[in-house]
Amino acid sequence: MEFKATVRVDSRTKNLAKRIQPGEIALINHIDLDRVAADSLVNARVKMVINANCSISGRYPNPGPTVLLEAGINILDQVGIEIFQKIREGETLEIKNNEIWQNGTLIGSGKLLELNAVNQRLRTIRKNLGAELDKFLQNTLEYASKEKEMILGSLQMPEVNTKFEDRPVLVVVRGHHYREDLTIIKSYIDDVHPVLIGVDGGADALLQFGYKPDLIIGDMDSVSETALQCGAELLVHAYPDGRAPGLEPIEKLGLTAKIFPAPGTSEDISLLLAYEKGASLIVAVGTHSSMIDFLEKGRAGMGSTFLVRLKVGSTLVDARGLSQIYQGKVKLRYLLQVSLAGILAIAILLSQLQWFKDLFRTFWLQIKIWSRF
Repeated sequence: MEFKATVRVDSRTKNLAKRIQPGEIALINHIDLDRVAADSLVNARVKMVINANCSISGRYPNPGPTVLLEAGINILDQVGIEIFQKIREGETLEIKNNEIWQNGTLIGSGKLLELNAVNQRLRTIRKNLGAELDKFLQNTLEYASKEKEMILGSLQMPEVNTKFEDRPVLVVVRGHHYREDLTIIKSYIDDVHPVLIGVDGGADALLQFGYKPDLIIGDMDSVSETALQCGAELLVHAYPDGRAPGLEPIEKLGLTAKIFPAPGTSEDISLLLAYEKGASLIVAVGTHSSMIDFLEKGRAGMGSTFLVRLKVGSTLVDARGLSQIYQGKVKLRYLLQVSLAGILAIAILLSQLQWFKDLFRTFWLQIKIWSRF
């Protein structure tokens, strides 16, 4: 394998994915490459990924490397963090097998990952998840003890302009399968017109499908400027002590936002807000619920999610479950189309009958006679 290409450099994969161009090399520093990050690089159509870190540490079976390799994107792994000191954004690199060359000089090397070897390693990791699961459960219980005010009702809900009372709500997170989920419930959205909440990048997901979010909630680290400026109400997820780094990108755009100091994840407080404000039904798209989901997000436990699901469970349904029970409404335009098709078919049939031709000719002559008077 030998080729030359421009390199884009960022230690945060989601930031790099926003600006990298098709055919370029992505230089990242991402331990345990997750599916969402991998999907973003696949969608950007990168030529290759160079990871300064270890794409699979063995802690859990993260699917990111498999996603990239199955898309035909090579991964040069464990190059070392010092590579960031040797490469600048926009330079041209030459890749020769597992080596990185710059202007004729060898500046680094790593391990080329192969799909079969990666899948075999993931199978081995899955068999040895017991210790990680035990640690995850312990952390979940610890976090739940610290964050129990989320379910006991002592968490102060912010005042928002969006009306939730007795309305269905759709909460969209840009997680795994969010595109498929939005596709299968599109008729539900069009028929019911629920309140649309985009959780960070979930706002961009709604815009991609032609919907404007009513409310955007999150720390605003993965939502585009386009989404922030779409006219939605903005609610920044702040730390429990009130610090809100997510306000900065909003204020730079000349926009205003309210803050929501709370523990847990942004998707948790989105569900909780909809519930406390009186939503009749909450439909979740792309949300995280399994241990693997949370390990991919870099969280050692899911205490807040466990607590929130306990509280809102009676009104919460995921998109795939909804698609199995929602039959949809019969739209007027469909009825008109069917009716017109039926009328046309009958007209064609009658036009072939002699008695109908005679009747139509008589009727037409009668109209002519009447028109003379």
